[in-house]
Amino acid sequence: MKPQPPTYLELARTGLWTQNQALVALLGLCPLLAVSTSFINGLAMGAATTGSLIISNGLISALRFRIAREARLPIFVLLIASTVTAIDLGMNAWFHELHGVLGLFIPLIVTNCAILGRAEAFASRQPVTKALADGLFMGLGFTLVTSLLGGFREILGTGRLFGGTENLFGPVAAPWRVQIFPEDAGFLLALLPPGAFIGLGLMIAVKNLIDEKRRRQRQVTAIEQDRVPAGATES
Repeated sequence: MKPQPPTYLELARTGLWTQNQALVALLGLCPLLAVSTSFINGLAMGAATTGSLIISNGLISALRFRIAREARLPIFVLLIASTVTAIDLGMNAWFHELHGVLGLFIPLIVTNCAILGRAEAFASRQPVTKALADGLFMGLGFTLVTSLLGGFREILGTGRLFGGTENLFGPVAAPWRVQIFPEDAGFLLALLPPGAFIGLGLMIAVKNLIDEKRRRQRQVTAIEQDRVPAGATES
């Protein structure tokens, strides 16, 4: 029997939680750890990655019957590289200052194994709508991690949150910056590479604790249901 394609709810759960590319698959860690020094940097990097996933997944799914199996990986890389190049040029044109901050890590999205992995494992086997949804939720899961990690490091390292919002949302967003505690009281380690590893490790630990708690709750519920006599619910 041919397996049924996943529902949109299953795709959302997979991309945001159960197979989160940053917390579970541990893919795309180079840009994740390098640019997540602030909430805005993490958000922008995640948005660029999400756009790359959506567009490349859609293109690969639409062309899946026209791509020879023997040549699929080079063609996948070509499509992904073309997509990332367009996004890189667009960010340079419309978000020039933010593009300068993110630097080389935007073009390096091409090497993100998460994008090629979703192209091979999902987009090349599913209809366009499901491939687009998979790219969206996988990208949102990655963006959630980069934004939270960036915000965590920004608060600890500089004492503020939402610094540099004008680079992404324009001058109107400049007042959005929130100074939580004096900048000279910041913890420099949070802005350095070790701080990124520690922060990501803590996020992975929290997710694992939540998953373990849910697993135990399901086990307890199953045991309690097994103990209920067959006719106990009938009245």
